[in-house]
Amino acid sequence: MSEKTQFAIGAAQGTLVEQLCRMSNRHGLISGATGTGKTVTLQVLAESFSRSGVPVFTADIKGDLSGLARSGTPHAKVDERLAKIPLKTYLQRAYPVVFWDIFGERGHPIRSTISEMGPLLLSNLLSLNDTQSGILYGCFKIADDQGLLLLDLKDLRSMLNWMGNNANQLRNEYGNISSASIGAIQRRLMVMEEQGAEYFFGEPAVKLTDLMQVDFSGNGVISVFDATKLMAQAPRVYSSFLLWLLSELFEQLPEVGDHDKPKMVFFFDEAHLLFDQAPKVLIDKIEQVVRLIRSKGVGIYFITQSPLDIPEDILGQLGLKIQHALRSFTPNDRKVIKSVAQAFPPNPDFDTEIAITDLGIGEALVSVLDNKGRPLPVQRTLIRPPESFIGPLTEQDRQDRITRSPLAGRYDNVVDRESAYEILKDRAKQMQAQQEQAELENKNKKNSDKAKPTGGRQRQSTMEAFIKSAARAIGSQVGRQVIRGIMGSIFGGRR
Repeated sequence: MSEKTQFAIGAAQGTLVEQLCRMSNRHGLISGATGTGKTVTLQVLAESFSRSGVPVFTADIKGDLSGLARSGTPHAKVDERLAKIPLKTYLQRAYPVVFWDIFGERGHPIRSTISEMGPLLLSNLLSLNDTQSGILYGCFKIADDQGLLLLDLKDLRSMLNWMGNNANQLRNEYGNISSASIGAIQRRLMVMEEQGAEYFFGEPAVKLTDLMQVDFSGNGVISVFDATKLMAQAPRVYSSFLLWLLSELFEQLPEVGDHDKPKMVFFFDEAHLLFDQAPKVLIDKIEQVVRLIRSKGVGIYFITQSPLDIPEDILGQLGLKIQHALRSFTPNDRKVIKSVAQAFPPNPDFDTEIAITDLGIGEALVSVLDNKGRPLPVQRTLIRPPESFIGPLTEQDRQDRITRSPLAGRYDNVVDRESAYEILKDRAKQMQAQQEQAELENKNKKNSDKAKPTGGRQRQSTMEAFIKSAARAIGSQVGRQVIRGIMGSIFGGRR
């Protein structure tokens, strides 16, 4: 069978341990202690999917995965490992890579909009309490009702300010709007902006098609998202970005059922960050996406130190499991190892619990699915060496590749089209002009109209006039662009 059908992860006692491509949308896990080889295993899987014609998206936490873009170099340890693994082919080569970076420094800029991110992810990103989250949900609801686009941070800040200034008029329809809660959200936004969030929100937002490319040779393009700076400054922005991207894939991709290979695979490094301190409602949504996105042809692979970092409902949905060594220093460590061992289908040839602590660097316990989706017995596996370079590119080499990229220049220039900030600013000016005109008319009016109103109030309040005027104007201009996704956006975003 060819690599379009299956590919070798490594070998157990001289026999290849292979992953079926058609089972690769059943998701997977790479886990193990620091320094046991998880990053190299991720590199091996990324290469294998690329050779199979599957586009890959992976976060690069330490910068090491940039080496995918450069050919590997001969080394005695590589030759020693290859002598123990009967690979059909092994050719040291570079792989097609596109670099991305929220800051636009070590890759093409990658952005989303506030509306696409949605209130659920934003609430988690900002660590809001229930009351503050309710205000943020109200902000999105008012923006939807008024047809206002929330694209960047200044749009969100201006919308929150407007809500605070008009809280009394909005209370009947949208509930109590606390100035203290709005102030707390604004302060959190300032902190996130200092950490670099303003680089992420805006346009042009990334197109998913640019993350799902195949090169002229039929190899899947590997999108490497540089997260070295982001992880140091704002790990919550990192995790929220990846969850947003996952929700976009779920929302936009059509159903494909059981295909011969995934349409895309997605690697979540430092996966524990997705779940640390996340509210239950968000974890439930992640579990739902992991369960359903398989039908969209997307495979999700989590990388973390311990499988116990992953919620049990999600862990139970992961087909490919690659466990590098865990160390036992405390009674709690031994409990973790025992629990991890019990999650693998047993192999009568060895004790899984003992093997986990005995694995060497570049060695792992591997369990794959058979062609009917059943987990096969765990194998003690030597991981094959990558064909690309192990380690980071030089900065000059990286920049040269970014300059030569087919996407060069596409996302470089920020577009600031008319959205909530501009519209609210313009409407505020109009409202002020209307107030001044009304005051002038009242001052000059000598005789009051003594006629009683025949139905309701005779004169609209300035707020009512503003809202109706804004709704009419915006509805004809951009309102149709703020609509729910097919699933109502599983994370609460808008398109």
